Amino acid sequence: MSHRPPGSLPAFFSYYETPVKLVADEVGHVIGWKLSKADGGWERADDLVRKILLVGGDEIEELSRNEFIEYTEHDRGRYLRGAGPIFALYETVNAIVEQADLERRPLTPHESALVAGIRRKTFVMFEEQLQQAGDPAADPSLGIEGSSSS
Repeated sequence: MSHRPPGSLPAFFSYYETPVKLVADEVGHVIGWKLSKADGGWERADDLVRKILLVGGDEIEELSRNEFIEYTEHDRGRYLRGAGPIFALYETVNAIVEQADLERRPLTPHESALVAGIRRKTFVMFEEQLQQAGDPAADPSLGIEGSSSS
């Protein structure tokens, strides 16, 4: 992987199957954040910046913004348990995916669109809660940027 120009941040990756985002701080330094599978928040991961941008490797995959959102919400829905509207939506997604698995078939285009839409919504909701709780890496705008409706 080659060095990315500063204007190409935020950038999104999977590192050993964990969602990672690279962002610039207020003075332009690159900061790494990885998803915590314990609580769904973001853990500082500056040690990964050099590995991702300069070293590379088979364990690193660059993701689009949409892939990053899907991947993050897949993991939150898989590893976290709780009550409330976000977790009800995770259960809905899990039920859709499990039904397709039981029927040994891929998701239909309608199911895929429904799952992607729900995950985008849960991403924004989860990030808003993290932001309110003071998580410095929370960014609900990633889920709504470029969208004409929420």
